[in-house]
Amino acid sequence: MTHNAIALSGLRKTYKSGQEALKGIDLAVPAGSIFGLLGPNGAGKSTLINILAGLVLKTSGKVEIWGWDQDSNPRQSRAAIGVMPQELNLDPFFSPHGALEVQAGLYGVPASRRKSDEILAMVGLTDKRDAYARTLSGGMRRRLLLAKALVHSPQVLVLDEPTAGVDIELRQMLWENVRRLNRERGMTIILTTHYLEEAEEMCDEIAIINHGTLVAQDSTSNLLGQLDAKTMIITPAGGEYTLPKADGISAERREDGTIALAYNARQTSADAVLAAVRSADITIQDVRTEQADLQDVFLNLTKDG
Repeated sequence: MTHNAIALSGLRKTYKSGQEALKGIDLAVPAGSIFGLLGPNGAGKSTLINILAGLVLKTSGKVEIWGWDQDSNPRQSRAAIGVMPQELNLDPFFSPHGALEVQAGLYGVPASRRKSDEILAMVGLTDKRDAYARTLSGGMRRRLLLAKALVHSPQVLVLDEPTAGVDIELRQMLWENVRRLNRERGMTIILTTHYLEEAEEMCDEIAIINHGTLVAQDSTSNLLGQLDAKTMIITPAGGEYTLPKADGISAERREDGTIALAYNARQTSADAVLAAVRSADITIQDVRTEQADLQDVFLNLTKDG
């Protein structure tokens, strides 16, 4: 197995309009990982994915997919990747089974090696096998997009905003399938999403792109550890009290009656926060802490935009 599923070096894309969508991206996606590719609208994520899929020509740089150089081995590199697009680009006159058979044929998969029915069963479309695609609900069409991306058994699967506008049941089914593909087949998953809680839960490693440049790439746990901001939530036992005051601590009352004390974990200890609470003669009924989540990290890294 190649060490990196995707390796990008100096990747640039400038459109004829003069817009520079990618400004020298260096990115390595570890093989076998679930990898998050995040960024605000217009950051360059879609351009990057379209270059990987062979739909957009890069201006310069090097792209390797599963060890295959996209310039010298275009067919092998394209066969190594499957893309579930954000847009619903289905032929309304094909059945799900027919659509998978055509897609497999386009990738040169022999009839004896096609797994159309197996893939339809995995995405829950067996009972719609021979229905016209135009009769499928929006959620079913998204399942079919995932199925089409899997017909040639790619080593790398790209999911571009896969849960945008879908219901909870479909979202859970999709993530169950993604985890199984990663666990049982060792498939590398690249996920773009605006639902940052999904990326935080699903991804081993995350890269954040902003204005066509890579502003961060690290394990999810390390990214979450970048921000030292913490909040201690105190539930007072009752009675009148004044808000605690101390250097490095910001206190406010919340609508639910709790007291939120924000502090920097590197500069102020939890003991110091509790000491400030006791100094204000507040009896503590309950206490908990809140830490920075991926949304906080994301906003911190892209706030210049």
